[in-house]
Amino acid sequence: MDVPADLNASTRQARLDALRGHLEANTDAICDIPFSDEVNNHVHTTYSFSPYSPTAAAWMARSAGLRAVGSVDHDAIAAAPETLQACRLIGIGGTVGCEIRVNFTGTAIEGRSINNPDSPNLAYIVFHGVPTTRIDEVDGFLAPIRSRRNERNARQTRAMNALLEAAGAPSVSYSDVTVVSLAPEGGGITERHILYAASRSLIEWMGPGVRLRRFVEDKLTGVLPDRLQEFLDDARNPHYIYDLLGALKSSFLPAFFEQPSEDECIPVAEAVAFANSIEAISAYAYLGDIADSPTGDKKAATFEDAYLDELFDELERIGFRAVTYMPPRNTLAQLRRVQSLCRSHRLMEISGVDINSSRQVFTCEEILRPEFRHLIDATWALIAHEKLATVSPEYSLFRRDNPVPGDLFSKIETYARVGRAIDPHRPEDALIAASGIASFG
Repeated sequence: MDVPADLNASTRQARLDALRGHLEANTDAICDIPFSDEVNNHVHTTYSFSPYSPTAAAWMARSAGLRAVGSVDHDAIAAAPETLQACRLIGIGGTVGCEIRVNFTGTAIEGRSINNPDSPNLAYIVFHGVPTTRIDEVDGFLAPIRSRRNERNARQTRAMNALLEAAGAPSVSYSDVTVVSLAPEGGGITERHILYAASRSLIEWMGPGVRLRRFVEDKLTGVLPDRLQEFLDDARNPHYIYDLLGALKSSFLPAFFEQPSEDECIPVAEAVAFANSIEAISAYAYLGDIADSPTGDKKAATFEDAYLDELFDELERIGFRAVTYMPPRNTLAQLRRVQSLCRSHRLMEISGVDINSSRQVFTCEEILRPEFRHLIDATWALIAHEKLATVSPEYSLFRRDNPVPGDLFSKIETYARVGRAIDPHRPEDALIAASGIASFG
């Protein structure tokens, strides 16, 4: 199902007003689509890089039958208020967070290839379940990170332009990059924005189709995989710009990519301490050895699996509260090992499949398998944590003075029941839902 264009309008208010209209009109029979049990906690929005505004992302989640969705943007949390309001209007569970890169200097795994394919010693982590009352603090924490990254983005754009000009192609200005972002509203700018601006310029210059694909291969990327050749030869391909971006990210970006500094990618312990201090759930993003990429722009490679036991020891020492992973990305054997280590290190498991291309689907059938259904419970526990910590901080899932009895894993079960009991149209009534759970408190 295509997203209605006005859900990607230029202002938050216009998007939410459009959503109200579509719900009232029951556009595309959106209100009649049956729910599955599926959830997705890791959808990128236009506040980092995505075809979808937060409102559009919530619409697409409902269109796919999801019962809950979470927005997670790179270096930004500005999508959060809109995500939560859109989910409230649509009537699905909503959760918010952000994703940043950190350095592991001074830890036991310093210098290794962790979960960032382009940068040894740097790793992606996620702040999940950010209480609404702490969103502004998170934005303040992220602002200097965005500033440092934007300085590097500008240098990378200049370096890319030198390569484009040498190939006989038009260059792009940094304003061409920022205009396709929501940086003025607190959004992040990533390498994908740079490549999107370049892709749009190339398409406008030569037009989509075989001629452009041959130019890209001859001058910028080298021979592309057969699948990408087929996509780029089709001038009517509705995902053309995202497919071209994927090709450039895989084979052209390395020619001008500049490694981030440790000023931009702050120490992991500093980031985790901050997340924990504001009752967010600090989560390490497990990548694992990969043979294929869900987004089509990452090459097969090896990452943490060779030293996974050591890594989990370090995650516990640093103070992480969770591990997040994507069931479609890894083998069952890999994820059974991750699950066992999470249990032994008392780490919550959180799932999500990052959405940043129009070619991706919001569903994740793997989560319905018996081996992963507990991740659905974890989503509802995450939502309950977020709502309860917003209205009463002592109910943060990880607070030492949390009055709910039991260890972490029994608390997750209790919080999952609470999360399911919360009226998605009135999430502020979380404590009322909690009071109806006999074992709560």
